[in-house]
Amino acid sequence: MVARFNTDGLAAVTPRHGGGRVSIDDADARNRILREARRTPTPQHDGTATWSLTLLRKALRTAPDGLPRVSTYTIWRVRHDAKFTFQRTRTWCPTGQAIRKRKAGVVTVTDPETESKKK
Repeated sequence: MVARFNTDGLAAVTPRHGGGRVSIDDADARNRILREARRTPTPQHDGTATWSLTLLRKALRTAPDGLPRVSTYTIWRVRHDAKFTFQRTRTWCPTGQAIRKRKAGVVTVTDPETESKKK
């Protein structure tokens, strides 16, 4: 630090990268991650009906226009910064509701105690 201060002056005290892998700060990469996360996975192609961080990483790394070195933490951080969480984007039915098949046809069953169970 002293040697750098002697050569660079006050510029030596400016925070710099502290080591480790360089993070993805590219807007195109962030948009690519969010675009993939918003896409509904197809079980035939992606092997799942819902995304997990690991499956998103695999899809992004293997896509022709993907990010071959992206990490699960980077995907989580980009989604978190965009207020895009798994809880808000689940692809299955809302809490307290279920679709049931009956003799008379398909019906939606609602649990009247849903709100009290959430607390």
